[in-house]
Amino acid sequence: MIKNHETSAANTDSASDRLQALGLALPKLRENPHYVHHRTVGSSIHISGQLPYRDGWLLGQGTVSRDIDLETARSLAHDAVLNCLAAAVQAVGDLDRVRIVQMLVFVASTPDFGEQSQVANAASELLIEVLGENGRHARTAIGVAGLPLNSPVEIQMVIAAA
Repeated sequence: MIKNHETSAANTDSASDRLQALGLALPKLRENPHYVHHRTVGSSIHISGQLPYRDGWLLGQGTVSRDIDLETARSLAHDAVLNCLAAAVQAVGDLDRVRIVQMLVFVASTPDFGEQSQVANAASELLIEVLGENGRHARTAIGVAGLPLNSPVEIQMVIAAA
């Protein structure tokens, strides 16, 4: 579940300060021999799909609406987007230079679950809270039959350097 924060992150100067005010930190991403976490093409930077890992552990498995409830899925989206931001910082060097262009949120969900956008909102809200106007983005939320490692959520992004 997304925490309600007593300290408003919007009152701080930098994106890193706002992230810290929320009690959050960007995770370290593990290298993978099969893909890179980001690739620059022209002025766009494509962020590979990120799962809700924290400290090397996948935080949840299963299908939303069958094994995972909506609030848990929103929390997992929150963690997946932090991994996206970590890849973005690798690409541009500083959180204040990250501008989100587009976010694609995949939600492993039952066919009758129609609240993929509510799962994606958790990630969108965090991006805007941390990055301000640079966090506003175009977005698609899609329900899928399954994701890697039976993860309930995967998030992919296109960013630009601000």
